[in-house]
Amino acid sequence: MVLAKWLSTEPSVLIVDEPTRGIDVGTKAEVHRLLSELAGQGLAVLMISSDLPEVLGMADRVLVMHEGRLTAEIPRGEATEESVMAAATGRTRQEAA
Repeated sequence: MVLAKWLSTEPSVLIVDEPTRGIDVGTKAEVHRLLSELAGQGLAVLMISSDLPEVLGMADRVLVMHEGRLTAEIPRGEATEESVMAAATGRTRQEAA
């Protein structure tokens, strides 16, 4: 697995882009478990994903970009599909309601 090779370099930050795209449900759960375990051990994990339920389930905070600019930083407790989609489309929370 490529991930094991990267981890052997003992990084302080791990950037994963669409880490579960195209894999089966069982493997997806294992990837999530591994990333959560690594984060729990103090490794900074930056996950880039277009799978919103995956993001909401995994992230401690969600950074949202729209047209190449950071539009929101949403803590886990406030991250909902509505708040993320509003930021991703450039709308305010009031406009989305």
